[in-house]
Amino acid sequence: MQKEIRGPQKLGPLTPLVGEWEGDEGVDLSYHNKDDQTSETTYFEKAWFKPIPLQENGRQELWGLNYGMTAWRHGEEAMDPFHDELGFLLWDKAHGEIMRTVVFGRGIAILAGSSAKPHDKTLTFNATPGAPHYGVLQNKYLLERAEIRDFKSAFEINDDGTVSYTSDLLLKLAATGEEMHHTDRNTLHRVRRYHPGTEHN
Repeated sequence: MQKEIRGPQKLGPLTPLVGEWEGDEGVDLSYHNKDDQTSETTYFEKAWFKPIPLQENGRQELWGLNYGMTAWRHGEEAMDPFHDELGFLLWDKAHGEIMRTVVFGRGIAILAGSSAKPHDKTLTFNATPGAPHYGVLQNKYLLERAEIRDFKSAFEINDDGTVSYTSDLLLKLAATGEEMHHTDRNTLHRVRRYHPGTEHN
């Protein structure tokens, strides 16, 4: 069982994510252009979530984390990763909202969000291309070849102290002329906590 966290929790529902994590149960379902097929790839992943200073937009106050997630296909752990992302997870207590701002090395940027309560165990982040607030941008080539039509992701805070996530990109593929769901899922185990007075980069 995970040790219960008490107190005001400035990070709200993001509080349990703080630290460094690893997961060896990743499954990626995607279309592979070179092989012209859709198939699953299993992967190993490292992730970190670090608190950031208070962000103020006028009267809006956001507490949150910056984070990174990097994944290697099984059997390729000593090679270049096949996925890398950087972003922020933000908590707006006054308005009961969580946000995920993320950029992918492939030339994609997403601002996703949803409503949330301080002690929620399921955190969802949704975005739709063209939306004025929670939306999606991608580079010109990807827009022509694999247009993103919807984005949904969720983090599940598990009772055993692990964190599971799912991600679903609805794509319109030029190669097939059809839509498909590019999905990822994994369960992460914390391997390091952050404490005052300890050295960490």
